[in-house]
Amino acid sequence: MTTPRSRRAARHRERRRRTQHRARSLAVIGIVAALALVTLILTAFGSSSPEPLLTTTVAAAARGVPPEPDVLATVGNLQIKLPVARDAVTAVGFHGAENGSLRLTPVGRQLNEGLLARLWRRIAGSAPTGSVWIQLGDGPGTEVMDVGAMPGTNVYSPAAGTVVSISDFVIDGKAHGARIDVRPSSAPSLIISLSHVEPDPSLTVGSPVLASSSRLGTVVNVAAVERQSLAKHAGARGNNVAIEVHPTAGSLP
Repeated sequence: MTTPRSRRAARHRERRRRTQHRARSLAVIGIVAALALVTLILTAFGSSSPEPLLTTTVAAAARGVPPEPDVLATVGNLQIKLPVARDAVTAVGFHGAENGSLRLTPVGRQLNEGLLARLWRRIAGSAPTGSVWIQLGDGPGTEVMDVGAMPGTNVYSPAAGTVVSISDFVIDGKAHGARIDVRPSSAPSLIISLSHVEPDPSLTVGSPVLASSSRLGTVVNVAAVERQSLAKHAGARGNNVAIEVHPTAGSLP
């Protein structure tokens, strides 16, 4: 025969068993969640190391081939297209500048994006597609686009328009190729500037150019005299065509 005291003791033992069971269940759930988070972080970090996009052998074979009209960046309605053959590209990087150039909007996925962005992309299940680009330097600036390629690679106009200036590109008092300015037909209030280019002898101020088909010159070995930011991420010592966009004199950015 049970007494009131024994019944209270039994109820107390049952409540204690339920409390201990819940505690063990919560501990197991916490451990599983922590392991899942660690796995997700390690997976995200595992794909974050930028590597050269192409081998030097492949890039060399494509040096004289015109590019596909792939869009690498935009400024408003202006599209900036690939200036060298796709198979000649070693990497594409963006960095900041404080020379009045306009911010470019990269097209594609950032290869060295931050941890939170990688985690969100994996949680959301979005697969990486399209072209990739690298954020160069310490800040988030995108005023300059470096399109990596081997010296001697043919360079083509990134937009249809007119050549308005050809000037020496000077480093330490010496000319190393030229800066070629193109006024795009689709945005005549802007100027696209290409540096690290040896101009084609037939190119003159006033020459009309077509996107992806008009040859401007060849890539200069600028890495021989100045270390390039792209060198950490690409072959050919980071040699590249540098592209900026400026407003024309008297126009508003």
